[in-house]
Amino acid sequence: MTGFLWSGDADAFFGEQPNPDSIQRNPPAKTLGKTPAKARPGTSSDTPLSVAQLNAWVKNAIEQSVSTFWLAGEIGNLNQSASGHVYLTIKDATSQVSAVLWRSTFERIGMDLREGMAVLVQGRIEVYGPRGTYQVIISRMEQQGLGALQAAFRRLHAKLEKEGLFAPERKKSLPAFPTRIGFVTSPSGAAIHDFTQVLKRRWPGASVLIIPSRVQGDGAALEIAEGIRIAALLKPALDVLVVGRGGGSLEDLWCFNEEVVVRAVAACPLPTVSAVGHEIDVTLCDLAADVRALTPSEAAERIVPNRDEVFETLAGVQRRLDTLLLHRVSQSEMRLQSLASRPVLQSPERLLETPTQRLDDLHESLDNMIDGLMQARTEQLERVSQVLDAISPLKTLARGYSVTLDAENEKVIMSIEHVKPGQLIRTKLSDGEFMSKVSL
Repeated sequence: MTGFLWSGDADAFFGEQPNPDSIQRNPPAKTLGKTPAKARPGTSSDTPLSVAQLNAWVKNAIEQSVSTFWLAGEIGNLNQSASGHVYLTIKDATSQVSAVLWRSTFERIGMDLREGMAVLVQGRIEVYGPRGTYQVIISRMEQQGLGALQAAFRRLHAKLEKEGLFAPERKKSLPAFPTRIGFVTSPSGAAIHDFTQVLKRRWPGASVLIIPSRVQGDGAALEIAEGIRIAALLKPALDVLVVGRGGGSLEDLWCFNEEVVVRAVAACPLPTVSAVGHEIDVTLCDLAADVRALTPSEAAERIVPNRDEVFETLAGVQRRLDTLLLHRVSQSEMRLQSLASRPVLQSPERLLETPTQRLDDLHESLDNMIDGLMQARTEQLERVSQVLDAISPLKTLARGYSVTLDAENEKVIMSIEHVKPGQLIRTKLSDGEFMSKVSL
């Protein structure tokens, strides 16, 4: 310890004390022959202060020297206990201080407090000795309007909403049975532990790839956005991507309200789940993601099914299929028995008796029809032959007639004008023919 600030009257706690400015770091050696005075607490290594004495000393010094004051800042880490007391921090851009509103004071001011609210408070300093911490005991509070963080949140929300980054139609559905899950978060945080514990219990077959990133402080937003971009490029591809962290104050979670993170989530081709563990406040990352989970544990529940429930569902389907198949088999057996009991199946040859007899009848009818047709056609042919024979030229020739033809063209000579001297002609008789030449 290099030293501490001594202020106020310490004798009230430790008995009579020397002036703090007169305390020497290295007290002089004892003088021989003289009995030294008893050293007071804290003045030498032989009489050190206890921690309780130091805290009591600091408490007395601060509370006596710092009077009631007014303080301006934003509310953070807001929490109301079961007893009704309200614990919070008052912060600005670089610092914060713990504060408390006792129940009676909170009920008296009657304000609806929320994180990020800009307030003006009147209070006093109180040192809590058991922990060596101090806090502001608030006696009055006035609202100053929206805090800087809340105002920035609303401006960016309006801008990105106008661009359509939060539109419901942009939301992608989560896969039913994911096997590769990415998580952009701090590998040392409680978020990944809670997430994997729930995942292992619900769906052990899924694997988790942690894409490390800071999730708080300067530069965290850029790391988160880069982690999202890298996750989308991984091969084999991830089935779903989680972005988040455990709970915290508004300022702790502010990187998830940064524009670079929100745009990265909105542009990610993978189904995204925002698991920023703060149930009260909604971050812009929550609005841009496809699914919002209140905590990393709930994110695991939203992403993967419950193995036991899936097995139970499959078992139910199996039971219904077994019942259905047994019913179908029973119905088929009954139908088969019914068919087998019919006479026609017991003596199938009877089916051929009637068709066979009918076929014989048809065959006999067909034979009779063919015989009758042949007889009629024969008689008709004989009549036609008699007619043709009666008018045949051969019959005429047999009665002494002949037919004369031009020997060259076989044309019948019908007139004397059709012949000329020297012309060869052929004459047909009933029993032959002969050639002759015309001579006039």
